[in-house]
Amino acid sequence: MFEQFPKTRPALPEEIARIYVSWYRENREGGSAAASAAQAVESWLHRQVAADLRPGASGLSTLELGAGTLNQLGFEPPCGPYDIVEPFAELFRDSPALARVRHVHADIREVPAEARYDRITSSAVLEHLCDLPEVLARSCLLLAEGGTFRASIPSEGTWVWYLSWRLSTGLEFWLRHRLDYGRIMRHEHVNTAREIEEVLRYFFGEVSMKVFGLSRGISLFQHFACAQPRRDRAHAYLHG
Repeated sequence: MFEQFPKTRPALPEEIARIYVSWYRENREGGSAAASAAQAVESWLHRQVAADLRPGASGLSTLELGAGTLNQLGFEPPCGPYDIVEPFAELFRDSPALARVRHVHADIREVPAEARYDRITSSAVLEHLCDLPEVLARSCLLLAEGGTFRASIPSEGTWVWYLSWRLSTGLEFWLRHRLDYGRIMRHEHVNTAREIEEVLRYFFGEVSMKVFGLSRGISLFQHFACAQPRRDRAHAYLHG
């Protein structure tokens, strides 16, 4: 299962690399028609991650992986300490939501080994991780007793997901720049939904799943709620 990890991210061609940073920020902030429409649909991802928070919940510590522009916080009521892992500080530096964040880490390896979280979350992040098993193994060790790992992902690797981006953001990108958006997708999304689920089920004893669609193969998004971390497997992967 793990022979392919860590993966190597495909490089962007020079003509796309020149505009990538400005395009990425615009896309994350809904700065175009296609990006704005995508954000509306992608709210499902964020709502599922926050679905475990009941009204009046308090004292729950959270670690968000790949926090980006901190848009997940718009879906989560304050319920306790909130830490983030995000390597690109320029994404959240000017966000008003930063006031709710306790600790910022550029990498999950920076999180103190003795830290424990009731919730470890991610929204549209796991598909990007070249070192996916390591991140999930470390998440196992950071999860508090009775805690949950909650992750929403696009259904990468399915025809529904392919058509959704090809006919929306991909078409808009082509019309504006005459460049292939597929090169960006291959650069960003290094893991398929099936690969992510396999690794989650290896490291967690209890995994429940929901889809935004009819099934795994006919869906836009998937959400996983994971419990019972298999810490023995996590230790073996990290130190074996």
